[in-house]
Amino acid sequence: MKINKKYKGVIYIILSAFCFAFMNFFVKLSGDLPTGEKAFFRNFVAFFFALFMVLKDRKNFHFNPKNLGPLLLRSLFGVFGILCNFYAIDHLVLSDASILNKMSPFFVIIFSFIILKERLTLPQGLIVFGAFIGALFVIKPDFSNADWFPSLAGFVGGACAGFAYTMVRLLGTRGEKGSFIVLFFSGFSTVVLLPLMLMDFKMFTPFQFFALIMAGLSAAGGQFGITAAYTYAPAKEVSVYDYSQIIFAAGLGFIVFGDVPDVYSFIGYGIIILMAIIMFAYNNNLWMFKNRKAK
Repeated sequence: MKINKKYKGVIYIILSAFCFAFMNFFVKLSGDLPTGEKAFFRNFVAFFFALFMVLKDRKNFHFNPKNLGPLLLRSLFGVFGILCNFYAIDHLVLSDASILNKMSPFFVIIFSFIILKERLTLPQGLIVFGAFIGALFVIKPDFSNADWFPSLAGFVGGACAGFAYTMVRLLGTRGEKGSFIVLFFSGFSTVVLLPLMLMDFKMFTPFQFFALIMAGLSAAGGQFGITAAYTYAPAKEVSVYDYSQIIFAAGLGFIVFGDVPDVYSFIGYGIIILMAIIMFAYNNNLWMFKNRKAK
């Protein structure tokens, strides 16, 4: 039975969400290791996975020198985004950290408007604003709230990821191969994070080492999954399915860590996911937007 490209894209992005949920799970499971050490191993393992995939198809082992700037920006913001995300994972309920990182698609829209000069309509702007309101319910910005700083870190991590994905989008329009982008980012981040890890290195137990390796493998699976998803289908058709990560993360967090988000977090999840569904409907000319766009 043949599966059309859109359904392949949906399958790959759900697999990617599953892998990234497990990446966050294994990062939290690795315990009290420094954030820089966790981030290093996440990218170190992913680098060799990406290298293997690129070497399988040797024609991808090159890039256009004109794309060096966007590759470096993608990597710099990607590294900072990972550090913020991992810090949030260590200090928050797993599903809270995951939903804040999933603000990235909304930031992609903003940065694509600013940098790539892509059109931003009034409904899209209002939907993005709604998503920010949802994020505030999760962050709960109050200095009496001990979790506000890691929540803010998670939010900034989502913004950095959004900028990084905008650079990926730019590189894609310039014909850069997805596998090479993953390899460049993994290699760059490994080199950058090595001194940070060595400055605050803590010897890990065999179980923690296993968790770090699994986090790296899960991250590699997630990166290649999302790259494949956007190869088969446009982001506007499949991006909403990426929010399945929150379901996976909430389940893992509850079963293993006993995490139970508070009512404000649940309200925030609902608002952000609702905004993602409305954005999906708007971009695909569905429901209440169908007749308005036709006019």
